[in-house]
Amino acid sequence: MRPNHTLNALFISAALLVGAASAIAADVSPVAKAIEEYMDFNEYGSSLIWPEQIPAEDWKNVFVVDARDAAQFAKEHIPSAINIEWRQIPGRRNDIPRDKMVVIYCNSGSLSAQAVFAMRLLGWDNVKVLQDGFEGWKKKGGFEANKRASGATGH
Repeated sequence: MRPNHTLNALFISAALLVGAASAIAADVSPVAKAIEEYMDFNEYGSSLIWPEQIPAEDWKNVFVVDARDAAQFAKEHIPSAINIEWRQIPGRRNDIPRDKMVVIYCNSGSLSAQAVFAMRLLGWDNVKVLQDGFEGWKKKGGFEANKRASGATGH
């Protein structure tokens, strides 16, 4: 009886495919575990900050990252901000300090939120998303947002 080479090749291919799928699933497991741990133990709102929460005089102690592209940064940005596009932030994490508050913003907060999430998973617990982004910062008064909010609420 002659062996059926096609059937053997098909069986070997299927076995390799199952083995590869298991290896891929095992590779994803540490990432999934890190995300689950972050989501389980992160305090609600701990990675967000509103412009009105930072008094004007405190901005000098904040490391500010503009996560928009270079063209938007060149046109207008928060003074003292450095520009690192949101998708490059994890790769340039060593440019971001661990010993002071870091505020990352984009136009609205959605792309900077992804960068902050990645940085938090990488161990930077001092990074925050500027809620409402650059546009919200401008609408709320920029560096004077805290003063405006305090005056409006009677504080």
